[in-house]
Amino acid sequence: MKSGKDNLPFRRYNRILLAFVIAILVSLSILLITVYAPGISRNSVKKIYYADNISRAHQIVIDRFNEKYQGKIEVVPIDLPFIKFNTNLRKELLARTLRNRNTLIDVFAIDQVWNARFAKWAEPLTPYFPAKTIEIILPKVLANSYSNNSIISIPLHVDVGVMYYRRDLVKNLDETGELESILKNSITWDDFFRLNRCFNKPHNFYSFQGYNYEGLIVNFMEILGPEESNAIFDMDSLKINLQLAKKGTAFIQDLIEKHKLAPFEVTTFNEDRCYEHALNNNIPFFRGWPSFYKTLENRPEKKLIGIAAIPHFKDQPSASVLGGWCLMISKHSKAKKEAAVFIEYMISPETQKIMLKEGGFLPVVEALYGDPDILQEMTYLSYLKQLVDNGFYRPNA
Repeated sequence: MKSGKDNLPFRRYNRILLAFVIAILVSLSILLITVYAPGISRNSVKKIYYADNISRAHQIVIDRFNEKYQGKIEVVPIDLPFIKFNTNLRKELLARTLRNRNTLIDVFAIDQVWNARFAKWAEPLTPYFPAKTIEIILPKVLANSYSNNSIISIPLHVDVGVMYYRRDLVKNLDETGELESILKNSITWDDFFRLNRCFNKPHNFYSFQGYNYEGLIVNFMEILGPEESNAIFDMDSLKINLQLAKKGTAFIQDLIEKHKLAPFEVTTFNEDRCYEHALNNNIPFFRGWPSFYKTLENRPEKKLIGIAAIPHFKDQPSASVLGGWCLMISKHSKAKKEAAVFIEYMISPETQKIMLKEGGFLPVVEALYGDPDILQEMTYLSYLKQLVDNGFYRPNA
C-alpha cells in the first residue's frame, strides 16, 4: 500500500485537473449567458475582424464606421504593427492563417504585390462593387487588383518611391540656382556622384533601405528601371537574368564602397532606421516613401526637407517603384456582404481624405489629387501624383 507521501503527485494532478474543468465550465456558462440571455440577439450585430497595421488614422475611420453602422456592423481591428511584423513576417502569418481555413479574419490588408499569392484565399469582389464605386480609383493602381478578369482586392492606399533632400545642406552645392528643379525632374546618377564629391563627406551623402527584405528589392529595381527590372524575371519559370541581376547588385555595392555615398551600416537599414540615421547625421539625401513626410509634422526639419524623384541613368527614364496596400475578403469569412460594406466605406473620398490628412497615406481616389482644400494644405500632392503616373510595379509574388 502506498503512503500518503507517494500519492502526493497524484493528488496534485487531480487538483490541477479539477481547476481546469471548473475554468472551462465557468467560461462556457458565461458564453451561454451572453449568447442566449433574454433580450440579446446573436445576429443583431455582425462583427468584421480586420487585420492590418492599425495606425491612428485607421482607428479614426474604424471608429467612424462603427458609429455609422452601430447596431448593425462592428469592425474589430487586429493590429499587426510594422514595428513588430515586417512585411515578410506579416505575409507568412496571413498565409498560414488563411491556409488553415481560419474564419477569425474577414478583411485583411496585403502588399499590392501579394495579389497572386493570396488570390486562392480571397473572395472575388466584382459582384460586391458596382462600376461607379470602382471607377473613382486610379486606373493604374486598380489594374493590379485583377485575377482571371475578376477584382480580388481593392486598393486602400498607394505609395511611390521618392528621394528626400535637405535644402539647408545642399544649398552650397547649387551653383546655378537650378538644383531643386533638376532634382524634381530626376538627377542622373553621374551628376549625383559629382555632387557627392563636392559635398566631400564620405559615406554621409545618401541613405537607403539596404536590409535583407522587400525594401532592398525596391531600391534594386528603381536602380535598374522598369524595363530591365521586368527583363530580370522570366515569369513562366524560375530563371533569372543573371547579367542584369549582377548589374543591379554591383551598383548598390558601389554606392557604398566605390562612390562612398552611403554608410556601411546601410545594410541594416529598413525605412525607419534609414530616416532616423539621415536626420540624426545630417545626410543630405535619402530614399523613402511619402508617408514619412507626415511623421515630420512636429519636427523643425520639416521646413528644410524637399521631395524629389529617384536618380536615374542617363540613357534611361526616371521611374519610381509603386507600392501600397490593398484589402481582401477571406473566402472563409461568414460576413462577406458586411465586409464589402466596410471596404466600400474605406475607399470613399471622405475616408480617403481622413487617411491622407491623419496618416499621410496617399489616396487611391483620383479626384482627391485635384481637391483645392487638400492642395492648399499639401502643395506637394500634385507632384506625387506625377511620380505615381510615371511609376511601375514590382512583379507579383
